[in-house]
Amino acid sequence: MQDNNLVDSKEYLAKKSFFDKIITIYGRNAVLEVLEDEAIQIHKLHLADSNKPVAQLDRMVSIAEQRNIEIAYHNKKALSRISKNSKQDQGVALDIVLEHALSEDEFLEEYTSFRVLALDGIHNPQNLGMIIRSSAGGNIDALILPSKHSAQITPLVMKASAGTLFKLPIIKSKNFYKTLEKFQNNNSKLFTLSSHVTKSYKDEVYPKKTVFILGNESEGVSSEVEKLSNASISIPMRRGVESLNVAVTASLLAFL
Repeated sequence: MQDNNLVDSKEYLAKKSFFDKIITIYGRNAVLEVLEDEAIQIHKLHLADSNKPVAQLDRMVSIAEQRNIEIAYHNKKALSRISKNSKQDQGVALDIVLEHALSEDEFLEEYTSFRVLALDGIHNPQNLGMIIRSSAGGNIDALILPSKHSAQITPLVMKASAGTLFKLPIIKSKNFYKTLEKFQNNNSKLFTLSSHVTKSYKDEVYPKKTVFILGNESEGVSSEVEKLSNASISIPMRRGVESLNVAVTASLLAFL
């Protein structure tokens, strides 16, 4: 006899896993551009019922119908709750599916060896997009992206990543420190970058479970994360240059 509670639990977890993979973008130009890219999996198109008829919106609806994408109509207030940006959504939002998004538990269960980039408060969307692109093209198996106090995935990030966003596992972290702790407790070694240590990143011997932590553009890695890390490495600089742009640093680590 089938346990209905077990079935309900499995269905709930499956739905939760699916919705954890969804990101929402907004704005008419951005939404139309993504709708026209058939390589991107889309969950739902959201439109304000107060929108006035224009060719651009008609084109969105036409594409959504051709691709069998659900279209939902909302009042302006409800749409702003979905877009989370009522001033700039222009009455349009789109739910995109990040097929390779994983929870930290799913990732640690699936991968027995890895190199991961953890982003501690990267604020510039173009930096985030370029980091994603380098990581996808290099030897990085996933990115840890905090859901707060960090740049999130937006049309600008998507453009800067040149489509590679949909090729790289993204681990969305609700608590960055605890996520790093979980990786550490799973025998991962955490590395931060520092100009105050002499050991070059090229000379380090990296274990099979390695996490590189990249800090905020202006302040670097937060003090609590610095204390949690196992080791620091440096990128040797010449001619008095203090440091590199964080996206450039990510590229060097991705192609180690």
